[in-house]
Amino acid sequence: MSMSIAAQPNLTMQSLWEATKPHIESDDFEADARYDEVIVGAGITGLVTALLFARAGRRVAVLEARHVGAVTTGNTTAKISVLQAARLQDVLDHNTKAVAQAYVEGQLEGLEWIVRYCRDHDVPVQRKDSITYATTFEGAKVVDRGFHVAQKLGLPVERLEDAGLPFPTTAAIRLRDQAQFHPLEFLAALVADIRRHGGVVIEGVRVTKVKASAKPVMVGSNRGEVYADHVIVATGMPILDRGLYWAKETPKRSYAVSFRAPGQRPDGMYISVDQPTRSIRSYGDDQLIIGGNGHVVGRHEDSTTGRVEDLVTWTKENFPGAEPTNAWSAQDYEPPHKVPFVGWMPRGRGRVFLATGYNKWGMTNAVAAALTLAGDILGGHVTWAKVLRRRITLPKTIAEGIGANLAVASWYARGWWRALARLQPVEAPEEGQGVLGREGLRPVAKSTVDGMTCALSAICPHQHAIVQWNDAERSWDCPAHGSRFAADGSLLEGPSIKPMKRLDVG
Repeated sequence: MSMSIAAQPNLTMQSLWEATKPHIESDDFEADARYDEVIVGAGITGLVTALLFARAGRRVAVLEARHVGAVTTGNTTAKISVLQAARLQDVLDHNTKAVAQAYVEGQLEGLEWIVRYCRDHDVPVQRKDSITYATTFEGAKVVDRGFHVAQKLGLPVERLEDAGLPFPTTAAIRLRDQAQFHPLEFLAALVADIRRHGGVVIEGVRVTKVKASAKPVMVGSNRGEVYADHVIVATGMPILDRGLYWAKETPKRSYAVSFRAPGQRPDGMYISVDQPTRSIRSYGDDQLIIGGNGHVVGRHEDSTTGRVEDLVTWTKENFPGAEPTNAWSAQDYEPPHKVPFVGWMPRGRGRVFLATGYNKWGMTNAVAAALTLAGDILGGHVTWAKVLRRRITLPKTIAEGIGANLAVASWYARGWWRALARLQPVEAPEEGQGVLGREGLRPVAKSTVDGMTCALSAICPHQHAIVQWNDAERSWDCPAHGSRFAADGSLLEGPSIKPMKRLDVG
């Protein structure tokens, strides 16, 4: 990931985890190979799922388009917590109490699975208290309700008189003995474990199609075809359009900055309920990680660089002397009922499965999804997973789904109008910038990065919305369904499976 943060010229523009990750080798791709399970995506969901199958003696292959942990897992803040800001309230508001209770049970099992695995495989993990706080009186009402909801769902939360932060707070609650870690150290251990059990993890393989009409299922990619009894799509947003999950979820992006701040770090994991969100945690001997300033992907009127710089400014004001070291961002997907989609994919003949919709809480949700998928295929009994599947779509969920799709339609219209309203040809923009316009009636996206100007069709190849320039990450982002592309048009993350089209224009 690259950015241009003019005010912080020494800031390293990749996640702290990517900058300090262990080396992971890729296995070789074997065209026409046959497996029991093929897992698409090498984040936490894909690798834990693969390990569960490999432990059961199954022949398993994980296919990753880029590299292990390249997308959300390698760019998270990596807080492993069941106390999830106001998320538990959202889950209860959009579902029955039984579903909300099952969600919490899945989160608890995911948390303990991670902690146990890390301790058994020498992956450093720190048990930390998780604290949700407010800085406004309106936020205090949200925290107070969160306290009652958490108690109702069986969590031993406590009210705090003092949140332990270097700025005033109006309310705070705590859940003890949650956890944090380095997510790519966790992935490295999973990869090694998968291989010990006979599985393979192959990087640089972008899956482009899955045909489930016959046995075995055919998995097509940029490197050739392989075959499997079952395919699990664990790519954040599913790369297969069956089920229309891209129309059901809202893609959201948020930012994080790490700082060298010895002696100033609070001893806990914090997240605010007020907006803009502030997520706070420590790492190692002197690192402080601050996250927040999220938005729907591609839907920003302001500079995304400004959102990163705002995190730097806020941190320096509240933690004097903190010096930024790394900046990054991550993407996740919000389902209308606030509970992940996990299980059989429509039109998959019972042989294609998915996991998506973690709503920015991917650590525990990823493991819960993996346990669910393994139970589905291997015949295990996961009671809370079955309850989650019996959710009822409440009126509030329907209303929010309609609103989300109206917003998508609005951004379709806005993007096309902006591109076509510009009468003159698109000139080469300044370094680090991207502009939209048209050549004739053809929408054009042109950017200049590292001295190279690239002209692309401004139409997202997924569902034909007009992309938007993200100056923090120097990428073209789709405001409709969250696909992202590098400045040269290469695909960063889906649901698109194709790059943007290169143009030969002046």
